[in-house]
Amino acid sequence: MIVDNEWLVIIVRLLLSVVAGAVIGLERTYHSRPAGFRTHTLVCTASALLMLVVVYHDALLAGLDPETVRIDPTRMAQGIMTGIGFLGAGVIMKERFTIRGLTTAASIWITASIGIVIGIGFYFAAAIAVLLALGTLSIFRWIEDVFPAMRYARLTVAYDNTDPSAEDALMELLKQHHILGVNPSYDLTEAGQIFRLSLPIRSRAPDNFRQLSNSLRRMEAVRTFSITQTGD
Repeated sequence: MIVDNEWLVIIVRLLLSVVAGAVIGLERTYHSRPAGFRTHTLVCTASALLMLVVVYHDALLAGLDPETVRIDPTRMAQGIMTGIGFLGAGVIMKERFTIRGLTTAASIWITASIGIVIGIGFYFAAAIAVLLALGTLSIFRWIEDVFPAMRYARLTVAYDNTDPSAEDALMELLKQHHILGVNPSYDLTEAGQIFRLSLPIRSRAPDNFRQLSNSLRRMEAVRTFSITQTGD
């Protein structure tokens, strides 16, 4: 039977898991992510709770033959992380050419890990992990914003098939805006009256895509166009 002092330890560990999950979840909620405050709190608490079963299995299984009942703490942790994999997959969404939710899925994964180490009483590692997780989610976001990186998008342009120079003009326009386009694909629609070109494009400055859209709107031959960014 679990003694009073152990009851206190259980309460403290569960409360710490609530705090750790809530702190990380608040950052996700602030950025309007689908898995936020409550999700991360529940994940961390559930992980800690399941690991408490391992920590106190001697008291919980008192009276049973230790030779017939054995608990492997590592297998419990593996089972938790397997379940978290399904939860993480649920927050990953694909919107046309863009995949979102990978960072939130990763934050759920580390939150479960923090819950596991809190459940076994490894408080120092849990505290460091919380600080590192918050630093990665917040400070690294700022680094990504200021660090020069290639931006990707997919450009689709439909223009009159009667203008044979439209494609050359489009490629020249991409060069003027410092945008590189490769591997174009072509399509004829409306009984051959409309010529549609689609190609992936990339640039170091995302504002170049906006400037390109302004230029495309001024081209008389262009019927329709779309620029869809394909970043994470």
